[in-house]
Order: sequence, then C-alpha cells, then structure tokens
Amino acid sequence: MIRTFMGAVMAGLAFMAGLWLMIAPFALGAQPENASWSSATTSQFWTGLGVAVVALAGVAAFVIAIRDELVTRGLVEARKPEPEPTPPPAAPSPETSSSELATLLAPLVEALREDLNHRPGRRNGSAPLVGTEENR
Repeated sequence: MIRTFMGAVMAGLAFMAGLWLMIAPFALGAQPENASWSSATTSQFWTGLGVAVVALAGVAAFVIAIRDELVTRGLVEARKPEPEPTPPPAAPSPETSSSELATLLAPLVEALREDLNHRPGRRNGSAPLVGTEENR
C-alpha cells in the first residue's frame, strides 16, 4: 500500500515537473514576450507537455490501484451497479372480453358506491352501477 501511495506521489511530482517545463521559458524570461518561439522554448514546452500527460496517466493508474487495494481490504465498499428497472406489466390481452373486465371491476365500483352512499347529504341509486353483457 505504501509503494502504491508513493507511486502516486511521485507521479504527481512528475506532473508538476512537466508543467514547470512548459512554463519555465516564459517565467524565467528566456522567451521574449511578443516574439515567435525559439527552438529551445518549443522543445521545452512540448517535452513538458509529454511529461505532464504521462504523469497524469500514472497518477490516475495509481489512484485506481489504491482504491482497489482499499476495496480488497474491506476499508471501502465497492459501488454496486444499480439494478435494471423491471419492465412494466403487460396490458391485458385484446382477447379479454368486456364481460370479464366488468366482472373484475364490479367490486371496485360497488365499494366506491358504498363510500358515496355513506356521505351525508348525498344518495345514489340502489341499482348496480356495472351490468354484465347479458343485462345490456
């Protein structure tokens, strides 16, 4: 674990060194302000950019390795992927007749009518609200 942490620190230092190589010609005055870049400035800038990119990749790799080690030791919980949503229930098949549907909905309608009948000041008829196909 210490080796991995030290690797991440050293990669971070290499990243900062790459950034320094990129800005050193401008910070130290080796490159005039409004002049085109000299060959030394170009060389330092692109070398610093390459070092910074490789070091940043190293930092990322070491951080991933540290996280994996912590998960292995049980100090950090691994994220579990969220379960995929279940598909919605299928609609009733078109072969279902209206009499079957009326039979299924009749208890609900009767319960609603009972609820309405128990309200003060409101009365509904006593006939069933849902009829079967034979009664229509």
